[in-house]
Amino acid sequence: MPLAAQAQNQSAQKPKWTLVIHGGAGIIEKGRVTPEQEAGIAAGLNAALDAGSKVLAGGGNSLDAVQAAVQVLEDDPHFNAGRGAVFTWDGRNELDAAIMDGRNRSAGSVAGVTTTRHPVAAARAVMEKSPHVMLSGAGADQFAREQGLEQVENSWFATPERRKQLDKMKANDKLGWFDVDLKYGTVGAVAMDGEGHVAAATSTGGLTGKRWGRIGDAPIIGAGTYADDRACAVSATGAGEFFIREGVTHEICARVRFKGESLQQAAETVMAEVKALGGTGGVILTGPNGEMAWTFNTPGMYRGKASSSGDRLVAFYGDDK
Repeated sequence: MPLAAQAQNQSAQKPKWTLVIHGGAGIIEKGRVTPEQEAGIAAGLNAALDAGSKVLAGGGNSLDAVQAAVQVLEDDPHFNAGRGAVFTWDGRNELDAAIMDGRNRSAGSVAGVTTTRHPVAAARAVMEKSPHVMLSGAGADQFAREQGLEQVENSWFATPERRKQLDKMKANDKLGWFDVDLKYGTVGAVAMDGEGHVAAATSTGGLTGKRWGRIGDAPIIGAGTYADDRACAVSATGAGEFFIREGVTHEICARVRFKGESLQQAAETVMAEVKALGGTGGVILTGPNGEMAWTFNTPGMYRGKASSSGDRLVAFYGDDK
């Protein structure tokens, strides 16, 4: 096929917009998730896809889409982000989030916020309304208040199920630092809009029983969140310490940009390196050409995708197609 015809064919096949989301990875296996849990998680993922897709289908940008999708998941107690976040060792909910714009690699993140209802909105405010990239703790909450973002009591994030998980961890020394539920419930979204720009956002409550102000990969640009129009947008979920050491999301984008690898190839290569370090989890991706991908080295990952081409899928398990 002549090059001009190939280019025309690729352009015709490229979707106008794409959206990929995740709700965490880990020991997610049939039989471990009850039918009621499956229904609730699927409803949450579909609601997030609806929110992001509405923005994109209406001509909105990728930043607005990923924020809209993540905020839905932050309000859903089935996921470890916002309401439903896990407890720290001291019995609080401390939340992390990040967002990144692939157009110019602007980014914002917050860590350890405790009263801001939507941490991803705080991360975006840091990106757009401050000279900084990352704010933490009481200062991040203060900044969010000054920006007029909705505030709640810390107890608003708490759920009985997460409290039980903390109690179980404290009662069993053998659990160590592993997530007590063996799931990394971080949520995230990546999108490409009608202008071909990509964005990524990630939000999490971290690990059950975390101490000393522990921060994982989700709010760290280049580890758990990254977006670059020259390559792709990536959001990660998993054992954050390993994702930080590997620089997972930037590493994937670098392989796409400099080696010309497909999103799937780059993601699988980097996740294999995470596994070699001893880490588990997964990533979701989309690129400016409309490519969508995900990969994970755990039994399952809550995930979904949608596009202007009619692609729509919500999946949980490793063998889901």
